[in-house]
Amino acid sequence: MRVIAGQFRSRVLHAPRGLDTRPTSDRLRETLFNVLAPRIENTVFLDLYAGSGAVGIEALSRGAREAIFVEQAAAAMKFIRSNLSSLGIQGGYALEQRSVADGLRRLAEQGRIADIIFLDPPWSHAGEYAATLGLLGGECHAVLAPSAVVIAEHEKRRELDEHYGVLDRIRVLKQGDAALSFYAVTT
Repeated sequence: MRVIAGQFRSRVLHAPRGLDTRPTSDRLRETLFNVLAPRIENTVFLDLYAGSGAVGIEALSRGAREAIFVEQAAAAMKFIRSNLSSLGIQGGYALEQRSVADGLRRLAEQGRIADIIFLDPPWSHAGEYAATLGLLGGECHAVLAPSAVVIAEHEKRRELDEHYGVLDRIRVLKQGDAALSFYAVTT
C-alpha cells in the first residue's frame, strides 16, 4: 500500500494483518481523490474507521489542512501513528481512539467541523453504515461544514439508503467489488 499522489507520493504505508482491517485499495483511493481533487485543498478531513490511516494520510498528502483519524482498535491506531511518523508528519492531524459514535459525539461537543467525511467500517459490520450515517445526518450533523461531503465505502452488492436525516445520496461510484456512496446536505 502506498500514498498515491501529493507531497508523500509513492511512500509506503503499513496496515495491521488480518481481516479486521481491510485497507482501501490504491486504485479505489485514486478514484476517490480524483473526484475530491477540486475541493481537497485546505479542508478538514474526517477519516472514520481509519484502520491504517491511508485515506486520511492521502488527504494530507494532497493538501488537506487537517485529518482527524477515528479508530477504536489499539493495533490499528499503532499503525496510524507509525505511518504518520515514518512520513515525518508532525502536525495537522488529530487522533481519536474511540468508537466512531463516541468520536462523532465528542467532535460535535467540541464544535469541530469537517469538510470531507470518509467512512469505511468493516464490511461484516453492516449495521455500522446506518448507525454512522444516521448520526451524521441527525444528532451529530453539527460536524458537517455547510458544503460538506460524506463518502461511504461499501460492498458493491450492498445498497445504502438514499437518505439519512439531513443527508441525501448524490452519487455512487462502483469499482471492482467496492462502491463509494457520496452524500451531502441538499435541503
